[in-house]
Amino acid sequence: MSFTVLTGEFSHETNTFSCRPTDHAAFRERYWYLGGQAENERGNSNTGIAGFLDVARKHDWKTIHTISTAAQPAGRVTRDAFDRVADVIVGAARAHKDQLDGILLSLHGAMVTDFCEDGEGELLRRLRSVVGPDMPIGITLDPHANVTRQMCELADIIVTYKTYPHVDMRDCARQAAEILRRTMAGEIRPKTLRVHRPMLEEINGGRTDIGPMIERIAKARAYEADPDVFAVSVNGAFGNADIAEVGPTVLVTAQGDMDRHRRFADSIADDIWDRRLESLNTYHSVDEAASICKAYRKTRGPIIVADYADNPGGGGYGDSTELLRALLDAAVTDACFGPMVDAETAAVLHRGKVGDTVSVRLGGKTDPRFGGGPLDLAGQVMLLSDGAYIGDGPMAGGLKSSWGPTAVIRVGGIDILVVSIPNQMLDLQQFRAFGIDPVKKSIVALKSMQHFRAAFEPIAGEVIVCDSGALCTPDLSKLPYVNVQRPIFPLDRGLQLGPRTS
Repeated sequence: MSFTVLTGEFSHETNTFSCRPTDHAAFRERYWYLGGQAENERGNSNTGIAGFLDVARKHDWKTIHTISTAAQPAGRVTRDAFDRVADVIVGAARAHKDQLDGILLSLHGAMVTDFCEDGEGELLRRLRSVVGPDMPIGITLDPHANVTRQMCELADIIVTYKTYPHVDMRDCARQAAEILRRTMAGEIRPKTLRVHRPMLEEINGGRTDIGPMIERIAKARAYEADPDVFAVSVNGAFGNADIAEVGPTVLVTAQGDMDRHRRFADSIADDIWDRRLESLNTYHSVDEAASICKAYRKTRGPIIVADYADNPGGGGYGDSTELLRALLDAAVTDACFGPMVDAETAAVLHRGKVGDTVSVRLGGKTDPRFGGGPLDLAGQVMLLSDGAYIGDGPMAGGLKSSWGPTAVIRVGGIDILVVSIPNQMLDLQQFRAFGIDPVKKSIVALKSMQHFRAAFEPIAGEVIVCDSGALCTPDLSKLPYVNVQRPIFPLDRGLQLGPRTS
């Protein structure tokens, strides 16, 4: 049976502690594709729209794609930016509502605006005001979603990615689309239940390469084999959002005996709570990390040192200097470092030419309290570029992106990638396109929490993680929470679990 389905992609992970508001220009800067342009640019890659289109082609649907856009994680989304995107989606729903059989949206789940805490819920509320309560709506989410009650009430179908790094975004979009197909055909009547625990986030950020999340996801997949269960989503949450409904959730999109499904969800949520002290990472100080790098002798591959705290993919500014300072103080050589997000310095370097010896004041300019102040450095310009690259790894393969005006400056034995647009390091091409081959280096220092592992672990001889004290520090007690509901772990470490919350 052929159906007409409205589709869209609208994503932002909001770090409410960031001083940088996310405006309309931020969405334009990352990517902004309308209609068929989005299908051309993103329709054959690891994206939500690609998964939706796979199912649409299989079942001969007509799709009306509205917009695909995202902004780099940063501060609250402005009302103007939110309205501009929401108006495209809601406007299309209004124009075509008499033709539509269903709606599919690829969202994030941790969007906070400057006028409400629940960006995704607000979008769904506006959609429901146009299409009514009966039209089936399916959404996909990032596992760092802070899933609200409103989101579960307004979306019939919720499917969260089951991998971190997120290598299954297309697969999960297919899953959501197939559930929608069965719903539109009248075969099933799904709804989504939610359970929650009083935590800022799962202790390991929801990583799925090692640790207890592997078993949780295996249980989720096994439970999805039940005929009345269509999706089980385990959300580790995004703890850098100072909102009332922050924290890990387990969702079951199902029909039938919802009490039974809730008991299953509770069992996973209880495990997240019970293992809240079992951190998988050892967070080295930057000086400890530099000492390890200095002593490293390359045999199989480089040592990868990840600055967890200055992850632009979590709203970090990307200009923390503490790790770079420590590496330079330790006289580490045969190394690369990236990115250093500093548009001002990139512009200065672009006034010269490759080969110049230059003095720069690098990094630490946004808020030196988080990760250190600027470094006065002298080095040689190795490359100047417009910053464009195409990913070729498990997460970003085939996707076009840009650092903006970009330069590589060699200081001592370290090649530093200086960029204008923040993005976390998750693909080898983010170095290679700019003359740096990380495979050939002994030390690869990068800014990312976990996504780097998909592309960089296969080339690594060793991986270590450090905390530079930047905005995404794993020590959440250092952040000035105001709006979260107290008591909550880990801010209140002696908290005992009371009655279950849904």
